[in-house]
Amino acid sequence: MRVAFATKDGININDHFGWAKEFAVFDIHEEDFSLVESRRVEESDPDFEPEELDKINLRIEAIKDCSIMYCNNIGAVSAARVIRNRIHPIKMAEPVAIAIEIHRLQEVLKNPPIWIRKIQMSGPKK
Repeated sequence: MRVAFATKDGININDHFGWAKEFAVFDIHEEDFSLVESRRVEESDPDFEPEELDKINLRIEAIKDCSIMYCNNIGAVSAARVIRNRIHPIKMAEPVAIAIEIHRLQEVLKNPPIWIRKIQMSGPKK
């Protein structure tokens, strides 16, 4: 399963989805995991403030092949758009190390709840 983590430092889940400049993307399985890549979100013109929907679309485009996205916070409009793109957002109340959440997710994958089974049955995203 491909999972994205909104991060400011590449180590912790510590960024708001709508402001995130980087997503650490991992392939995670019950017994192993691997970093796919760190994806930067670049807004084309630093002097131009993009519209809110443009900001959301840039971030969704960066993680469109992911099934789950962890972040520190996410607004209602962003969450709805993320879900519409078949990405399950998970909001962490406090910053948490990515490695800790990977381990927790691996434990969940050993006996997955129905929402994760649905993701697994739908196959890899394109």
